[in-house]
Amino acid sequence: MPDSTANDVQHLAEMVGRHMYAQDHASHALGITLERIAPGFARVSMQVRKDMLNSHGMLHGGMSFTLADTAFAYACNSYNRNAVATGCDIVYPAAGREGDILTAEAVERHIAGRSGVYDVTVTNQNGEVLALFRGRSRRLQGTVIPST
Repeated sequence: MPDSTANDVQHLAEMVGRHMYAQDHASHALGITLERIAPGFARVSMQVRKDMLNSHGMLHGGMSFTLADTAFAYACNSYNRNAVATGCDIVYPAAGREGDILTAEAVERHIAGRSGVYDVTVTNQNGEVLALFRGRSRRLQGTVIPST
């Protein structure tokens, strides 16, 4: 017999993802897509375009940051409780190039009360790590999906 509680929380996370993505204008403009969401987890992707490159012909660090921050936002809101970033850090072990397909996976590492910690790894289509991001979240009052 399937675990209805697990199915319910997964269904809720997916509803939250659809609701957030419909209103996520920055993601749409950058071509970021939500590939998967689960409680405390999210995977997003985007293709690196020429207008995302810096003067060295490499992916601008702000674009990697935005992709990682987007995955983080979906993961920490996946429980249908409003959450925002309180801080984050990022390192860039390698550079992205035009045409790369980047994927950011956010994983919840710790949650206690209203605070959470999430790690996000950004990789290219070859599995090379381009960015490592750690975000700290704070839950606020209210829900992502309004009550009916």
